Amino acid sequence: QVQLVESGGGLVQPGGSLRLSCAASGSISSLYAMYWYRQAPEKQRELVASVAVDAGTNYVDSVKGRFTISRDDAKNTLYLQMNNLKPEDTALYYCNAKKYIWSTLGNWGQGTQVTVSS
Repeated sequence: QVQLVESGGGLVQPGGSLRLSCAASGSISSLYAMYWYRQAPEKQRELVASVAVDAGTNYVDSVKGRFTISRDDAKNTLYLQMNNLKPEDTALYYCNAKKYIWSTLGNWGQGTQVTVSS
């Protein structure tokens, strides 16, 4: 199973930008799909964005037009470019993946904290 490590979080002012990275321990080129999730305090974990092996992407409505998910198979890395950040984007962000369409998600990593505050 590919191990994933998130990085790139931090404290940013409203309207600012961050780019999250998710480094994989092995090849991601054949993974069915990769995902970014987030969990805010006292809230359930939610799916933020996904990118499939055919490069198709999906986003939760609240981030459409502001976030961009991408994968660099040569670097075995998943990214989440986050622009025009809002306080409600504050959360612990996690990446995950499915090897096949019928697979379950992998183990959760430590995540990377994103805090949007003035």
